[in-house]
Amino acid sequence: MTPPPRADRQHELEQLLGDPFDATNPLGFTNILAADEAGSMFAAGEQALTRWGLNLEFVPTELGGRLSRLDDLVEIMRSVYRRDPCLGLGYGASSFIAGVNIWAAGSAEQRRRAADLLAAGRRISVAYHELAHGNDMAETECRADVDGGELRLNGRKEVVTNLERSEAFVLFARTSAKAGARSHSQLFVDKAELHPAGSRYLPRFHTAGMRGVELGGIEFDDCRVPASTLMGTPGTGLENALRSFQVTRTTLVAMFNGVLDTGIRTALRHTTRRRLYGGSAIDLPHVRAVIAGARADLLAADCFAAVAARALHVVPEEAAIYAQAVKFFVPKILIDAMNDLAGVLGAHFYLRDGEAAIFQKLLRDIQPAGFGHAARAACQVSLFPRLPLLARRSWSQPRTLPDNVFAPDAELPPFDFAALGVGLTGQESLATSLALGLAEVRSDGVVSGLVENAEYFVAELAALTRRCEGLDIAGLGIAADPAVYEFVERYARVLVASACFETWRRSRNANSASFTADARWPAAVLHRLRAAAEVRPRSLPPDLTGFLVEEAMSRLRSGRGFGLAAPSHL
Repeated sequence: MTPPPRADRQHELEQLLGDPFDATNPLGFTNILAADEAGSMFAAGEQALTRWGLNLEFVPTELGGRLSRLDDLVEIMRSVYRRDPCLGLGYGASSFIAGVNIWAAGSAEQRRRAADLLAAGRRISVAYHELAHGNDMAETECRADVDGGELRLNGRKEVVTNLERSEAFVLFARTSAKAGARSHSQLFVDKAELHPAGSRYLPRFHTAGMRGVELGGIEFDDCRVPASTLMGTPGTGLENALRSFQVTRTTLVAMFNGVLDTGIRTALRHTTRRRLYGGSAIDLPHVRAVIAGARADLLAADCFAAVAARALHVVPEEAAIYAQAVKFFVPKILIDAMNDLAGVLGAHFYLRDGEAAIFQKLLRDIQPAGFGHAARAACQVSLFPRLPLLARRSWSQPRTLPDNVFAPDAELPPFDFAALGVGLTGQESLATSLALGLAEVRSDGVVSGLVENAEYFVAELAALTRRCEGLDIAGLGIAADPAVYEFVERYARVLVASACFETWRRSRNANSASFTADARWPAAVLHRLRAAAEVRPRSLPPDLTGFLVEEAMSRLRSGRGFGLAAPSHL
């Protein structure tokens, strides 16, 4: 059965969760903060999400779920993250991460079993992490050795979300003593088949943020599981994981945009009610500048992640590059914007009670966006060897992405895990889309500064092409010259500028009356991106500041979100 449209599902979820600032709402911030103080998951929130069937959003439609578009999933999950990131990760996203691996590599029986568990409101966790090795998965030590018709597990996994609370888990383990990319496999372990004498849970890891999320571990000592738990061909675990990471790095980071959305909402509510110097704090130029800047940063993160999510459907052969760039760029811009808003809130940003109390929780909870699942630095380093290939094969031969990558409501082809590439390629069309799009609008008289800043990023890509085409791939590892780190930052800004400019341009070309067709929001984003690149003040011109603040105030009054899609809260 075809699920209802995403907008209808999201509206229903928003209605269920209600106004989070309403003190009488049992699913509001008052009780969310109480759970955070107790260091526990928000039980009433979990129960509400179970009743609504959030897990079905993680299950492909062919298996009876609602997952057909990854950009739709992100929008649904932002409604959860706007309330409580612990619910977003601890109830939802951890099962989604596990599920992606199963949909990508599991047998028909394993996929069916996982779908049934999630449909029943159960949890599946994914055990990748070992503290001794961090993001270096090739060094994973936890072993799964063949022993007759069984596998013997030895080793440990640490800092795993929901491991003890889940009914099943995906395990990444070494299945060969040989070095190289074919030495690891993935297992889908039903806990009913896990020998209790051979495993023990490790104590919970305590954290400053995401206090309610269970971050535990497990230790195996000759623990036997059926050989049928193996997913895919032995030795393909790393390849399967790399495909899955392209999906999860793109979508999970994008879900965190909901945190900044509530950060802006909290700051607006506070500064419109706060009386300073004979007027409202929101009337102060500095306060308006900070809020406008945070809003522009949210739009940049929102647009870039949405384009990358749709690219997974449309140009899967390019998706690995965009996934790494999203994970590198988006967390920093979200965290920096939240820190800027903290300055506007003043002493209220760290108070744990009162109207703005949710802010201090969100400021703590957003930090894992930068290191959870995969660190920003790891994604940055992964982009190093792609730079010379891109410079030689793509940046000097401009191509453009199809319209449906930039259009939220356009039809997308079905998502195909098998189409995702895992090797190094030099094909990427987003960065060069900007120059081709700019040629169409250069003489149109659009908002002052937009064309000028777009031209800056076109020139920036040309400069990067000259600098990167001669780089030696063999020297582009963790010990690469520090200048290469800067090249990745510059390239990421070009990608974001292109995503925002082209989303606006193609919306305008479609004669859309939507917010995305207004040239002022990409003008603000490109201004901020260029200012960051040139290390100069990032404050927006007064006309763009006024536009973003007043438009945000309108959304605040009508209960809408602050991103491009702007769903209703009430």
